[in-house]
Amino acid sequence: MERKHGIVFLCVLVLGLGMAAFAGGASDPNDAEGCHDPALFTRMPGYAISRCEQKEFERYEVPVNADFKTQAVEGKYTWILYGLNEGARAASALQIARNYANAAAAVGGKKIADFEDGGAQYLTMKIEKGGAEIWMHVEAASSQYNLYIVEKQLMKQEVTADASSLASSIRATGKASVYGIYFDTGKWDVKPESEPALKEIAKMLKADPKLKLYVVGHTDNVGAFDYNVKLSNSRADAVVKALVGAYGIAASRLQPFGAGPTAPVQSNQAEEGRAKNRRVELVAQ
Repeated sequence: MERKHGIVFLCVLVLGLGMAAFAGGASDPNDAEGCHDPALFTRMPGYAISRCEQKEFERYEVPVNADFKTQAVEGKYTWILYGLNEGARAASALQIARNYANAAAAVGGKKIADFEDGGAQYLTMKIEKGGAEIWMHVEAASSQYNLYIVEKQLMKQEVTADASSLASSIRATGKASVYGIYFDTGKWDVKPESEPALKEIAKMLKADPKLKLYVVGHTDNVGAFDYNVKLSNSRADAVVKALVGAYGIAASRLQPFGAGPTAPVQSNQAEEGRAKNRRVELVAQ
């Protein structure tokens, strides 16, 4: 997504605050149907909501410095576009950014980035309060600004797997997809909440000592291709090391491989599909 030269965005990330994305607040007769301010912030006077969108789970890239380096975050996603009403007095880009900066600072926000580029004002702040992690990013021009909200969370796991179902899938199709292995965005350290899935994989392998597997990492298509391939390979290698080191599986039975985004099981156009494409697959050798 292009971020420079007048494109404007504001992002707030909330974890554990119990915030409904469209919870009410100020309104305007020109607001798009079904769109409202978020609970955490009001809007600039004279601006109406032109468009809005919400997804249960999405990834968003938040700028963290003036070079537009970003940090990816995932969770419940909301986008609100504010436009200046006809005849209303426009605020400056700096005024919009400062208003949101002050509002975030009032609830403990810490400034991460604050700069101007191409006539737009950019601001990123981080709020940590009561166990919550809130990121706020503003990109403001005078005539419009966008608000993106991501309530940071793990995707609700809809698919579970046990040793028996994994073995049945491998016997029937030669492979089994595992969705209960978790990593932080952009990282390959296996998270502790992956333990139940790893235990079931180890249980399956111990029940069939002759079974050898390719442990294949898969990603969605967000980001650079080469990076995703490297990331998927590192994640596959981390899973192999976890099975060998923590569960006593012989390293000779497991071979890691990174397929990156090359073998999707669903379209990457929507987050639901991307979530299914981010997986570890066990393939019989």
